[in-house]
This record gives sequence, structure tokens and C-alpha cells, in this order.
Amino acid sequence: MTQAVIAIHGGAGTITRAAMDANREREYIAALEHVLLAGQRVLAEGGSALDAVTEAVRLLEDCPLFNAGKGAVLTHAGTYELDAAVMDGATLNAGAVACVKRLRNPVLAARAVLERSEHVLFAAEGAEAFAEAQGLELVTPDYYFTQARQEQWERARASAGMALLDHDAAALAAMAKKEEPIDPDRKFGTVGAVACDANGNLAAATSTGGVTNKQVGRVGDTPVVGAGCYADDVAAVSATGTGEMFIRTVAAHDVAAQIRYAGLSLEESARRVVMEKLPAIGGRGGLIAVDRDGNVTLPFNTEGMYRGVARVGEPVSVLIYG
Repeated sequence: MTQAVIAIHGGAGTITRAAMDANREREYIAALEHVLLAGQRVLAEGGSALDAVTEAVRLLEDCPLFNAGKGAVLTHAGTYELDAAVMDGATLNAGAVACVKRLRNPVLAARAVLERSEHVLFAAEGAEAFAEAQGLELVTPDYYFTQARQEQWERARASAGMALLDHDAAALAAMAKKEEPIDPDRKFGTVGAVACDANGNLAAATSTGGVTNKQVGRVGDTPVVGAGCYADDVAAVSATGTGEMFIRTVAAHDVAAQIRYAGLSLEESARRVVMEKLPAIGGRGGLIAVDRDGNVTLPFNTEGMYRGVARVGEPVSVLIYG
């Protein structure tokens, strides 16, 4: 039997250590450890990879530190539009929702699509109606609100109305304090999880609130199967970064495809996607991936990525910077 393992991410890109408040850093680390322990517990009790990634992403959606669920960023119109996807590598079954505005946990809606629908992707009101019919929890838009996201949106609108990736606001704030961030793309706001269970089955889940000040109706890579989320019997992948570039390169699927067709290792395949193929078209970000032997890789081409790994029977490991 395989040693079960789960990996998670809370987005690629971070602010510099100088600009990162020590208490805030501890909050991120504690949140990531809490989620990892929950996912590890699911696997230790014999749960499936699909159950583990669903639970991990649900908890990340409930944590206001991350741009998914509560704590999601705002659109140009000051509204919320969330996306999520899940995929079961053993069956290639997948479910996704896009542009939802009333679901507490979009990942649970995606899981319901996977299990209870002949379709793969539902959008907007149709996705919400489906989720409601499955008995999932609905919320009003104020549920997603956090003061930090509100201020981030206001700064974005003041900056020539441009769309800002998650925590670009931290960069603006740092610059205002004369602190030099490493680059302008502070944090790509997506959360995700990948897992390999004791039977060697793989699964992936990804969720996001999108990008700050995005145009209403914009959909990134997160709910696009093969772009921001993918799992088969070779690898499971969850991505975070410039969504349009991950869509154009079909990044998550490409990791698995290079293993299957070119015989590359998980690490080399993921490295090629993140360090070569994405940068070639201006793509920034990272991904987490696991293969059926329980190997894990977490590459990123930004200055950091909120990430962690937990193997059953071992201590959890959490990292932020490179």
C-alpha cells in the first residue's frame, strides 16, 4: 500500500519578509497546518484522496486569509464571483462551478456536480440552483466580506482601475511605506489540494475568488479541468497563478501528460511547466502535484507560495518563501 499524502497551497507569490508582519506570518502558518492536519486525518482514517482534498479546500474556503470562499476578492462592480473544481483521478470524474455568488463552499458544489450530475461544469445562477437542490448552504454576499479585501479593491480602483492579482494591495501598501516588494504580483489568490490515498488513487481540488477588480463574468483557470485542476491515474495537480496563461498552456493536464507520454518524473514535468512553458508566455505562479507513488512537488516561479505537505504518520511541513 502507498503511504498516503496530501499537499495544499494557499496561492503563489508573497510579500517580502520585510513587508510581512510576523504575527500575520504566524497566522498563515497556523492556518495551513490546521488544514493539513485535517486532510492528513481523513487519509489516516482510510478516507479517499477525493475526500481529503475536498475537506482541505473546504477549510481553506472558510479561512478569511485566503482568496476563496470567505475572504474572496471583489469584481470591478464590487461583487463576488467564485470558482471551484474537483477531479477524481481513479475515474476521471470531475465537477466544477464558475461565477457563483451565493455558495458558502463552492468546492462542495463542485463535488456535488461530480457525484450527482451528468455534466462537468455549471455556471452562475444555474450552478447555484443545482447546489441549492443538493441541500448545500447558501449565503448572502456579505458573508464573503473582509475589510482587507475591501481596502484592496479600493486601492485597485484608484490605480487606474486596473485588475490586481491577490495581495497586489500588499505591494501598494508596502510601496507607500517605502518597503520594496520583490515584484508587483504579490499573491495569486487561489487555494488547492492534491492527495494520494493508501490505495494509490489520486485527486485534486482548486478554488478561488478570482482577481481583484476583475471584469464581471471573467473566469480563470480554476474551474477549467486540465488548466487549474486535473487528476488521472498518473498525477494530480492544482495550480495557482495568472489564470489565462494556465488555460492557454493547459498547465495542470500538461504535467500528467509529460509523465505519461514522455516518461518524465513528476518533478521534472512540473518544473518544465512552471519554469519554462508558463514564463515563455508571461505566466506567473506555481502548482502542487502528487503522483501515484506518493511523490510530491511544489514548484513556483514567484518569490514564494503558501504551501504544505502532510504524509500519514509524519509531521506536517509548511512553507511560505523559497
